[in-house]
Amino acid sequence: MTDPINFMFDGNEEAKLTIALAHGAGAPMDSPFMNEMAECLAARGWRVARFEFPYMAKRRMDGKKRGPDRAPVLIPFLGDVVTQLGGPEKLILGGKSMGGRMASMVADDLGVAGLVCLGYPFHPPAKPENLRTEHLAALKTPALICHGTRDPFGKPDEIEGYDLSEAIKMHWVEDGEHDFKPRKNSGRTQSQNIGDAAKAISDFANGLIK
Repeated sequence: MTDPINFMFDGNEEAKLTIALAHGAGAPMDSPFMNEMAECLAARGWRVARFEFPYMAKRRMDGKKRGPDRAPVLIPFLGDVVTQLGGPEKLILGGKSMGGRMASMVADDLGVAGLVCLGYPFHPPAKPENLRTEHLAALKTPALICHGTRDPFGKPDEIEGYDLSEAIKMHWVEDGEHDFKPRKNSGRTQSQNIGDAAKAISDFANGLIK
């Protein structure tokens, strides 16, 4: 029996789909970015479930910063997430950066309805040769990647050359960095970009309802 996961819930408990979001490598599930994204999705009628990988949950308890565990530790935990949320059929799994990447590695195996990645780490900054895309070529789960046009983890011209599954749709976050923050002279705000991404996710989720 696995330990109960501490979820943060927002939105409509009766929503036809739940959007389960993991955090990125260094920030918790209630970071300003995650808070605003969850709020925007909840305002559009979706149930949002946020959760933390065990290493981040430990940091919340003892205050000690620790790096993320490796994929072999993180990936099985996502299976527990899906089980404790009631199964995969009415679940969109995803997350911010690393969280979305881990979800993308198990989405097909878990049988979730959809996948959402908020700033996918296609490669480490300044290391475009270290790609993290091999599994994305054969992905079958309907997926949406919301990605900033100035994200150092993958620029648009690089991404266009990757071998990505036809199941993957891209939403480009205008002038956005990895956290969707634009430059001041762009005339846009981070909140606008998060809101636009939430609309794209909402439209994507509506398209999954049968």
